Amino acid sequence: MTATVPSATVPSAMVSVAEAQAAPATTRRDPRVLWPERARKLYDHLVGLYGEDDPLPTLAAAWIAHQRSVNTQKSYARGFHVFEEFAREHGAHPMAVKFPLADTFRLYLETTPTWVRVKGGRRGEMVRAGKPYSEASRANALSAASSFFTYLDKVSDDGVKNPFDAVQRPYIDPDYSPTPGYTEEEWARLLATARDHHRVAAYRKRAYALLLMLYTCCLRIDSLLNARVEDLGYDKGHRVLLLEKMKGGGRKKKPIPPVAWDALQDYLGGRTEGWLFCTATGGQLDEPAVWRLCASLAKRAGLPVRGPHGTKGDAVTHALAKKDARPDKVQRWADHKDSRTTQRYNRRKELLDDSPGYGLGADLAGALEHGSA
Repeated sequence: MTATVPSATVPSAMVSVAEAQAAPATTRRDPRVLWPERARKLYDHLVGLYGEDDPLPTLAAAWIAHQRSVNTQKSYARGFHVFEEFAREHGAHPMAVKFPLADTFRLYLETTPTWVRVKGGRRGEMVRAGKPYSEASRANALSAASSFFTYLDKVSDDGVKNPFDAVQRPYIDPDYSPTPGYTEEEWARLLATARDHHRVAAYRKRAYALLLMLYTCCLRIDSLLNARVEDLGYDKGHRVLLLEKMKGGGRKKKPIPPVAWDALQDYLGGRTEGWLFCTATGGQLDEPAVWRLCASLAKRAGLPVRGPHGTKGDAVTHALAKKDARPDKVQRWADHKDSRTTQRYNRRKELLDDSPGYGLGADLAGALEHGSA
């Protein structure tokens, strides 16, 4: 049946709702084109394994698209890959996993070697020879699998029992971080190395500006890498970066201190569009590239090697240590919803700086020196 097109002489507002509802759509768009990148990638990966007729690819990708935060989408997609591979290796469809196998997944994460690249191998060649999953990675994989079944229960007419409800999760000590922290003096040395001594001279301006923006704006690396030059602005006397908060969603204006703004403008060199931090060809700079950058600069500066994720913790710690620091202001600057998250950085520093062991050690060293004299 051909759809009836209203006469050009009839105002569109006068076309009845009934007529509009009765007319079938002349074109169809696949709703999957609106999925975020992580959802589309997961869908393509699962279709390659299970085919288009299996409901898993669509449901898993729709579940990822359902997450509000880009960071959550990324984290859950990574954890679900681990769960799906486990279920497939054990002869079970991921949607059919019951509690016994879900609890076995917990044990599997504790003992199974992780994938690592084969040195000297083909591009992309991987082998299970790395250390078992860390507590944080295990918690993420279990949380992702549980969230997936919670989503299935919501969209199912008959309801789905979550097999991960009774699975024990690893305990994550909030006051412990395996990432080494830098002092303010060490940060100055790292920044000077990026500005003056980065191995590739052509990338020095980019490295210097990137580190300054991360540190002085208290940013997550994924937030910064998703920012565009068009997101730079001016508000009430401040140079600002309007960015999407990757954790929890929403938008936020970040004031840019003059030292970071000057470095950023020097790097951009008049560029007015595109990714804020890009590759030589204009593409989006990715996290692995920043990890390699941070590791390389740390080695050249004589500092412990680490990636960019410790930067925000250092910024919060150093800000709280200032003489007139206001914890509530630092909390808002760091985008922490809970003040306890902000204070956690203080506790981590105090556990090291205020250790009674230093006093004991000093007294013992004096006694030993006196005894040997």
